[in-house]
Amino acid sequence: MADLDRRGSAPVSRRTRERRAYQLAVSGGVLGVVGVVGVVLAVIGIVGAGLPILALILAAICGLLFRRTVGG
Repeated sequence: MADLDRRGSAPVSRRTRERRAYQLAVSGGVLGVVGVVGVVLAVIGIVGAGLPILALILAAICGLLFRRTVGG
């Protein structure tokens, strides 16, 4: 059970945080665009609404992780 203890590790480097924030911003933006376009196509009746809604949920999660990454 001693392995479950949280150990004090070195803080994440600035470069690593920048890379993670960039990846989250790009993926969240792409998922947001896919979600919005998908919802518009679902309203028109071309595609189903399941995947666009999932894309919007994932975009929101990426946004929250982005804020957590760049926040103090």
